[in-house]
Amino acid sequence: MSFCSFFGGEVFKDNFEPGIYACSKCDHKLFSSRSKFEHSSPWPAFTETVQEDSVSKHVERPGTFKVLCGKCGNGLGHEFVNDGPSKGKSRF
Repeated sequence: MSFCSFFGGEVFKDNFEPGIYACSKCDHKLFSSRSKFEHSSPWPAFTETVQEDSVSKHVERPGTFKVLCGKCGNGLGHEFVNDGPSKGKSRF
């Protein structure tokens, strides 16, 4: 599955079927559907990765991390501090 699509809307945002989300460039396992939650952004949101090395992150600006595939570096989106299904949880 492709992680996100910038043109025409995200096709997996409202998909809650069981499965694993993988990088669209290298097929590296990123997120399980079990960690997915409803979110107001146009992209799917997750509370945790499948493996510790599934993604890499770097600070883009205060409170915002750029999230990349841990294997190939493909851009996956952003993590926002204190954003998530409950207080104090981040998106990834």
